Amino acid sequence: VQLVESGGGSVQAGDSLRLSCVTSGGAFSTYAMGWFRQAPGKEREFVAAIGWTGSSSYYSDSVKGRFTVSRDNAKNTVYLQMNSLKPEDTAVYYCAADQAGRSSPLTYDYDFWGQGTQVTVSS
Repeated sequence: VQLVESGGGSVQAGDSLRLSCVTSGGAFSTYAMGWFRQAPGKEREFVAAIGWTGSSSYYSDSVKGRFTVSRDNAKNTVYLQMNSLKPEDTAVYYCAADQAGRSSPLTYDYDFWGQGTQVTVSS
């Protein structure tokens, strides 16, 4: 299973970005999908997750109300819409797939990971 993120970049505080993650080689429509991020010198942290049907989603407190996770099972793609970006959102963003469908905030619950895409927010 391969996951490829895209859509990262350098923006100003208050701007928006939409990340995409295309999955191939697996049963995407049965996976829960998560977004995580890792800033320099910090642990990888949970951002958002979405169930396999797309009807349930979960967010960390730090992004709730600003970020929205969604998926298109016909395109094997999960998205992360990021609005009102802040400098503290600067990190490498990773998507991950959980075959068990748990929508977990825990990194070790995910079976497959992408390589990440850099998001840099300047003040």
